[in-house]
Parts: sequence; structure tokens; C-alpha cells
Amino acid sequence: MSQQEFNYGGQAVIEGVMMRGARHMAVAVRHPEGNIVVHDEPLTAKIYTSRIGKMPFVRGITLLWDALGLGVRALMWSADVALQGEEENKGKEVQFQGAVAWGTVALSLSMGIGLFFVLPLFLTGLLDRWLETFIVGEQWLNISSNVLEGAIRLSFFITYLLAIGQMEDIKRVFAYHGAEHKTIHAYEAGVALTPANVRPFSLLHPRCGTGFLLVVMVLSIFIFVLLGRPPLIWRIVSRIVLIPLIAGIAYEFLRWSAARYSNPVVRALITPSLMLQKLTTREPDDSMLEVAITSLKTVLVKEGVLPIDEETEEALEGETTVKPVLV
Repeated sequence: MSQQEFNYGGQAVIEGVMMRGARHMAVAVRHPEGNIVVHDEPLTAKIYTSRIGKMPFVRGITLLWDALGLGVRALMWSADVALQGEEENKGKEVQFQGAVAWGTVALSLSMGIGLFFVLPLFLTGLLDRWLETFIVGEQWLNISSNVLEGAIRLSFFITYLLAIGQMEDIKRVFAYHGAEHKTIHAYEAGVALTPANVRPFSLLHPRCGTGFLLVVMVLSIFIFVLLGRPPLIWRIVSRIVLIPLIAGIAYEFLRWSAARYSNPVVRALITPSLMLQKLTTREPDDSMLEVAITSLKTVLVKEGVLPIDEETEEALEGETTVKPVLV
């Protein structure tokens, strides 16, 4: 089977993994009592089902939606499951939905844009006068200013990953991220999905969302250079409204490079992306691999790729008082 035929990806959540296929998604989480609980549902939103959503340079928006919409809400669900381990929450239905849920998504999006796009722009504006003292020519000044802005943005991103990677809870999330990558690698290699078989595979994957974000940031430098240095308000607007366009181009590059991963030139080209993943992955234990495997198997069962087995059926029947709030 060729690399292009694989439609499976995912992301780590609190004590679990979300996996997404072409038509279904699943979140598997380790319950505080030790069992694995799963929420699954078909992907019926227009962004997944419409022809427009599958067009080149448009379909990259689905990856943004996975991270900011589906991913954030999956993270909420996993947090709700984790709350069941607290004495005061046992037997209670934990709800995180409606305005609160969408407000959290909007806040996450606003903070991400503010920290990684708007703030670097303001800092670059403060340094523009310094650039003007030794760079001659408006064209070279435009290029230097936008490259400086991109360098600040990238340094913020790497510093952010390094900082949160020191937190114990995030280290576990990063380990589940590693479990997700290993599981997808194993499935793509055609081996049986067991912890023993999955364990030897790489923590790094060419279709990783971390690499996608790096490509977005590098591409943004080249695109923003073309805009020059308009008034500040228009520069801010451009940083926001052009995110979908940049994401679309980045996604196509990700697909292209993943399909040619065995090519040494392509592998060298995406080496920075793979190296960055070392900041967001950790070696998982077997219990984490079990969760990631359950999540992917659930998607494969729902899409008719695999027959259901005893472990997956048991997880799907796992009882929890958490109310699903995914879309």
C-alpha cells in the first residue's frame, strides 16, 4: 500500500490519544481506575465531507480544525475522564459543552495567534528603526524585517515547547504523542497492532502536526516578505487572514514529503521537522501503547478496515459518567 493511501493521524490528549480516519474519529483514555474508555463518532462536519474540503490547498484547513476544534474538544473530554478519579467527582456527570467549550476553543485560537503572530510583529516593529540604521534600500529592509519577525516567531515556538516540556503532566502527554506515532508507523508497516510489535517503531513521523506548524512558520516568512511593510494594522490583519492560505500550502508540502519519505533529498529537507518532534515526543510505556492501539483500532473497526476484537469491544463498552461533547 502506498504512503498516499493512508488517511490516519491523531494527537495526544490527557492520558490518552485521539485518532482520526477519513470518516470516523476516536478518543481512547486511560480511566483513573485503570480501564480504557473510548468515545467515537463519525466525522460528519462539512469540512470533512464536502468536495471543497478535499480540494488541494483547501484541505489543509482540516488539519487546523483537527488541532483547534476537534483536538481541543477531545482534550476536554480526556480531562473530564481524568476528573472521575477525584473523590468528589465520582458518580457525577462532568459536562464541558456549549458556550464554555466553544469559548475555550476561541480563547486557545486567540492566544495562539496573539503569541505566535501578533506579538512577534510588535517586537519587530520596535526593532525596525535599529534595522534602518545599517540596511540600505527599502527592498532589503522589507526582507530583513520579515525575516526578523519570522525568527522571533520561531524562537517563541521553540521556547514554548521547551518550557512546557519540563512539566510532569505534559511529559506524559508527550509520551502519549510518541505512542500515537509508533502506532501509526506500525499500522503503515502492516504489522499486528500489539504493544510488543509497536514498541520498536520511531517516535518521529513525517506527517506530525508539530512538523506542520514548523512548515507554517517557515512558509509565513516567504509569504509575508511579498507583502512588504504596510501600516501596522494591515500587517496584523494579514497575519490573521492569511493563516488558512499558509496552512493549505504547508499541508500540501507535508503530503508531498511524506509520500517521498524514502527519498534521501526529501528526508534531508524535512530533517528540521523531524528534529523538532524530539521536543514533543517521549518514549511511551506499554500501557500508553495499549491506549493508542485501542484508539486506532476503534477507527479501523468503524471504517470497516478491521473486525472488532475483544479488547476494543471491551473499551467501547467501558462505562464512564463523562458526557461526550465532541463534534
